[in-house]
Amino acid sequence: MPGVKEFPDPWRELGEFIREQRSVARLSVRRLSDMAGISNPYLSQIERGLRRPSAEILQQIARALRISAETLYVRAGILDARDSEGDLAESILAEPTLTEDQKQTLLRIYLSFRRENDAVTAPPEGGSSPSEAQSVPVEAV
Repeated sequence: MPGVKEFPDPWRELGEFIREQRSVARLSVRRLSDMAGISNPYLSQIERGLRRPSAEILQQIARALRISAETLYVRAGILDARDSEGDLAESILAEPTLTEDQKQTLLRIYLSFRRENDAVTAPPEGGSSPSEAQSVPVEAV
């Protein structure tokens, strides 16, 4: 109808996002439903926006898709979006142009850098807080 504004349906958009992530991961509905521990028809209904999954079901789907459950919670309206630009690990996993092996390699490198940096900025026992830690100079490679 002209002049009638349609509002977005968050459940349909959530379902489309899950379908897109499933496609990127090259999983069938049947395979994802098996991995997530939910029925094939139920997952299909979620993808079409016909069902409103619980937080627990969203967590199972996120785990199977190897994405952040927080991403699905935000899209479902369970959580408010963070102000940050997003999580790099989540972005890597959602990148459609990378193979699964490439994603896992990038994640291993990223997480190793984070652990290394956390170790450098961690306060010594009984010592100062991370904000008081000395910065480590970067050497030219």
